[in-house]
Amino acid sequence: MKKVFFLLIFVLLFLAACGGSSASDPAATVEKYLQAKADSNADTIRELLCAEMEAVSEREIRTFESVSDVHLEGMACQQVGDSEIVACEGKFVATYGAEDTEFPLSSYRVVEEDGEWKWCGEG
Repeated sequence: MKKVFFLLIFVLLFLAACGGSSASDPAATVEKYLQAKADSNADTIRELLCAEMEAVSEREIRTFESVSDVHLEGMACQQVGDSEIVACEGKFVATYGAEDTEFPLSSYRVVEEDGEWKWCGEG
């Protein structure tokens, strides 16, 4: 009986440890990254960039520097099969001067690094 109890505890702890990882949902990583771009959140952008993209982190952080009121509309992202591609619907909307400009979302590449999904450019 003790063996079953300890085995059950081990399985529950293992599942709890796995369940907290963002590695299980690359679409959530892309959504978090895109929101960080809209918010100009440099720390989150750096945290979610793959190693390959670290050299262009400043470009990613400053994407919407010359516009205001940046926000996302209708964002919905989904992993394409078992691939490293996440397809997103929706758009960024930003004000440039007195005019709203829309930037449609597209497909993005993700890679798993150190057990976490990272945004790695357009796919």
